[in-house]
Amino acid sequence: MTHAQGLSPQLAGNMFDVERIRAEFPILAQTVNGRPLVYLDNGATSQKPRRVIEAIRRYYESDNANVHRGLHALSERATNAYEGARDTVRTFLNAADRREIVFVRGATEGLNLIAQSWARPRLQPGDEVLITTMEHHSNIVPWQLVCRQTGAQLRVAPIHDSGELDMEAFANLVSERTRVVAVAHVSNALGTINPARQIVETAHIAGAIAVLDGAQAAAHGPVDVRALGCDFYVLSSHKCYGPTGMGVLYGRAELLEAAEPYQGGGDMIRTVSFEESTWNELPYKFEAGTPNIAGAIGLGAAVEFMTELGMDAIAAHEREVLEYATERLDELDGIRIIGTAPEKAGILSFVVEGVHPHDVGTIVDQHGVAIRAGHHCAMPLMRRYRVPATSRASLALYNTRADVDALVEGLHGVKEIFDR
Repeated sequence: MTHAQGLSPQLAGNMFDVERIRAEFPILAQTVNGRPLVYLDNGATSQKPRRVIEAIRRYYESDNANVHRGLHALSERATNAYEGARDTVRTFLNAADRREIVFVRGATEGLNLIAQSWARPRLQPGDEVLITTMEHHSNIVPWQLVCRQTGAQLRVAPIHDSGELDMEAFANLVSERTRVVAVAHVSNALGTINPARQIVETAHIAGAIAVLDGAQAAAHGPVDVRALGCDFYVLSSHKCYGPTGMGVLYGRAELLEAAEPYQGGGDMIRTVSFEESTWNELPYKFEAGTPNIAGAIGLGAAVEFMTELGMDAIAAHEREVLEYATERLDELDGIRIIGTAPEKAGILSFVVEGVHPHDVGTIVDQHGVAIRAGHHCAMPLMRRYRVPATSRASLALYNTRADVDALVEGLHGVKEIFDR
């Protein structure tokens, strides 16, 4: 099957016609406060194309049954669709083996699983876990918890004012005591693209495992876990045009084999007696209970959608819109962009002088523009920049220069109100 044959009629024939792509997202056709919706909150969650919605609908209308346990036709179809999604994700990440793809509720659960199943049994007093100042709370709190449980110490690598990781300081913090290095592939609050391959190599030289939080990366450019060399990688479906409540943990098979189960229950066991239980093979050892079957199927459809468009093409389009947005905001008086690293994904955080970000978000919403305002689950980073919060416009493959212009119009509205 050619890529064009795999696309819906709206997309076939033009691999990155953004208007045709937008037509795949029903929610974008609505108006908000009398204006066409401009959705710039993709860092929080992305919108869903028709094929994802239809894949979930078809499952519930035609194939709804539990997976792995049934011999009847519906269960077999549901199992094939669920496991087919795993194969799709394996190819998307270029994992070596489908056993290395564990379905979880999201990147957050994936990080907690690594901390509790792999790290907790191994960390000891005097060991260190290294993260960075720009981490999302989901890549801070699980490590704080496991350090408290084991007596290990959490270390934090600083960043430059631009939002780039201070690689010299980072390298100096890695030592023979470092057991885990856990870093965002892309910062959710700054958009900084971290030098993931270099980070992984530095961790491995010290004998540490390398964990990459890909929640803000996987939808915005190619991810090849083998090329990166990472030990673990996590992503969230709902930021990749898939449904909420679904995510992926990639882990090297030998590490997952050595890790303890995260939860106990059905389907993660091989045998159970009152005296002892044994565990199922990978990846099922970490998928206790009835899984989010529809969520996996929806994620599979979303990954197919992105793959057909081409991750390099998506990255190029978003980079062009980000550059335009940066230029437009730089032209506005009283606006300061937070995070100016030369290597960025489609996130633009900013503050408006004299205006709280919550007020900015409320006013631009009156212009039909959806952005995020707050600390973005990165409170230590906000303290680093001495701001309580920022406004954040975050891009996706369906955003355009016209969306940026609507944001700028909304910001003019903010200035008019507060300059009176």
